[in-house]
Amino acid sequence: MEIFEKGDSENLDYQIDWSAWLATDTLATSTWTVDAGLTVGFASRSQTTTTQWLSGGLAGTQYTVTNVVTTAAGRTAERSFLVLVVANRWPA
Repeated sequence: MEIFEKGDSENLDYQIDWSAWLATDTLATSTWTVDAGLTVGFASRSQTTTTQWLSGGLAGTQYTVTNVVTTAAGRTAERSFLVLVVANRWPA
């Protein structure tokens, strides 16, 4: 499972590119689940990618983020990644 680092005061977008798995199919729906503690922001979907904005979180804590999609042809798939929240290293 892929791990991404995020500063505790950052608001970042995370994208999954489903195009290789989709082949000629397209995305019809996308649902995100995020461990408690991260703040869920705007989510979007194109025909081949899904994006979720995340902010907050407690430094030193790892959160699981999961995306479940359904395609126009009725296939479903799930992908997860981890977000490790770190203390901001840059001055505000």
